[in-house]
Amino acid sequence: MAGDRVWRKSSYSGATEGGECVEVSFAADVLVRDSKNADAGTLMFSAPAWRAFVRM
Repeated sequence: MAGDRVWRKSSYSGATEGGECVEVSFAADVLVRDSKNADAGTLMFSAPAWRAFVRM
C-alpha cells in the first residue's frame, strides 16, 4: 500500500517543505505521486521500466 512506503521528494523541488513536485517510492516496484496532492493517487512502474525511463 502507498501509505506504508518511504517517499523521496524530487531534487528538482528544492527539497523544501513548500516545494511542489513529485515524490518517488522505491521497492520491488516504483510508485510516483504528486507531492502537493499525495492522496490523489500514484503511478506504478516496474523497476526495469523505471530504469529505462530515467535513462532517457
